[in-house]
Amino acid sequence: MKKIATLIMVVALASAAIFAGCQGGTEPTTPSEPSTPSQPSTPSTPSTPTDLSGTITEAGSTTVQPLAEKFASAFEAMYPQGSITIQGGGSSVGVKSADAGTVDIGAASRELKSSEPALVTHLLCRDGIAVVTDPDNTLSGLTMDQVRSIFAGETTNWSEVGGANEDIIVIAREEGSGTRAAFEEMVMDEALITDMAILLPSNGAVRTTVSTTPNSIGFLSFGYLDETVKSIAVDGVAGTIENAKNGTYPIVRPLYFLTKAEPTGIVKVFIDFCTSSAGQSIAEGEGYISVD
Repeated sequence: MKKIATLIMVVALASAAIFAGCQGGTEPTTPSEPSTPSQPSTPSTPSTPTDLSGTITEAGSTTVQPLAEKFASAFEAMYPQGSITIQGGGSSVGVKSADAGTVDIGAASRELKSSEPALVTHLLCRDGIAVVTDPDNTLSGLTMDQVRSIFAGETTNWSEVGGANEDIIVIAREEGSGTRAAFEEMVMDEALITDMAILLPSNGAVRTTVSTTPNSIGFLSFGYLDETVKSIAVDGVAGTIENAKNGTYPIVRPLYFLTKAEPTGIVKVFIDFCTSSAGQSIAEGEGYISVD
């Protein structure tokens, strides 16, 4: 009987110990509040290169074209998912294409005419127009009146303006060119470019032809100047970026991107980049005049 009582006591103590051990464990968890369903995220402006993607098409001024290509290359390096196609065609093509919506961005190297569509203009930079001859021409400068007379076909021999006794070969841009329109506005006044001029489709073509044609004269963007042609001073002022900036060089015009409406998305980001300090540094590096 004593053995049975002792056994019962041992079992009771063991049960108490087990119960106490269970009570010493982790506190029971309190039921959590029901979670609120997550709200759909709101699209935000891309802030990193991988966030931005899309394509942009640009066409127009051949003066703007090489600068736009530099802008596009730098932009695509920043935003690898973006793609930009740059084409030429002339300022009139840029105006018409932007208005028709066949490109995202048009480009013009002149002010818009009152007869043209009212597009949104984005000033990229300014550009001087140089009067150039072949590199062997001994003349160092002309007055504005002499330049006008030569391109109007009134002065036809270099000896009439202090040069050699050689016929002057006039080289100009075709109708629709922004460079031509700006040159006509700032230099020609009411005079017309002579019908005897050799008309070419781009600044590059003018530079190549002048550089390889003795006794020739032409005009082209500062951005195309190199050692293959000779830049002639106008009214005693050399055609340099410094002189264009300080206002002493007389033939300077604006370069624009054009959009049909205020840009959005990747087009806006690209144009904002072009007009930023980084974009303006690129413009200066290519021989244009920054506007920042």
